[in-house]
Amino acid sequence: MNTLKEYINSKITIKKSVLDTILSCFNIKEYDNDQTIIRNGQYVTNYYFIVSGGIRIVIDTPDKEVTAWLLFENNFFSDLESIKSGQPTKSKVLSIGKSTILSIEAEKMHQFYKQHPEWQEFGRKMMEELCLNLVETLISFQIMDAETRYLHLLKKSDIINRVPLKQLASYLGITPTSLSRIRKNIR
Repeated sequence: MNTLKEYINSKITIKKSVLDTILSCFNIKEYDNDQTIIRNGQYVTNYYFIVSGGIRIVIDTPDKEVTAWLLFENNFFSDLESIKSGQPTKSKVLSIGKSTILSIEAEKMHQFYKQHPEWQEFGRKMMEELCLNLVETLISFQIMDAETRYLHLLKKSDIINRVPLKQLASYLGITPTSLSRIRKNIR
């Protein structure tokens, strides 16, 4: 819980008693590599926080499995569409490596937003970071070629060391062969 506590305190100023109440509503679970956290077709009712390890959001198509998103420590995730619409999710979430994930019911999270303005500020800041990350990723796909996206990702995080080649290639929108060629060219 200390990781989440430090993360929250880095974003907002919040009374210890309020933070302790909020933290007491989180559950902790350990996942092995490639274990399902959210299955396709599930009704999502929780928000999740990655303490250690990571997750990949996967969309199954008739032809292949597509890695749509990768996240690691100190990130929240969920399926907002499922939470907001009450419809089942169209993707699945799998763990990357051995992962420790905290979860809180969306209903509880929303209740805390109403009760504590500082928690609402935290939620806003989380969503702003998520949106900025999403916009940066979308722009990179529009203006960068695959090698430039790879180099950008290389500078941004250690993601390339933590994800199998096939999954990383899928995330970059290229084939594993193309990714191997890019890696060979930049060495």
